[in-house]
Amino acid sequence: MNRSKAKGTAAETALLRWLHANGHGDAVRHPPAGTKDVGDLGVWVDSEPDDEGWMHDVPCVIEVKNHANLATAINDGLAELDAEMVNAGTDHGVLVCKRRGKGDPGEWLAIRKVRNDPEIGAS
Repeated sequence: MNRSKAKGTAAETALLRWLHANGHGDAVRHPPAGTKDVGDLGVWVDSEPDDEGWMHDVPCVIEVKNHANLATAINDGLAELDAEMVNAGTDHGVLVCKRRGKGDPGEWLAIRKVRNDPEIGAS
């Protein structure tokens, strides 16, 4: 495994363990799938009503980046996240970028586009 791939795998594994320890026991790590990729990790979040009013949890795609250059991580990651959300059939997704010098995933950055944010995005 090359150094770049190893860094990415380490970040994904660290975030998965953090999610499991912090209330997301259902979090999973997805294998790479090329153009059919559905994100590095996935969790079930929120509840949304279906057409009949029944509440269902919805999938959330998580793309993880561990780059020295944060701007590159954000630009590349958001582009990948858009495609992965389409592949996963969900409107919920977040880019998580490891911060230099921060080993605790709880201190990393969670980034999403305004239109995808459930609190302030378009409804």
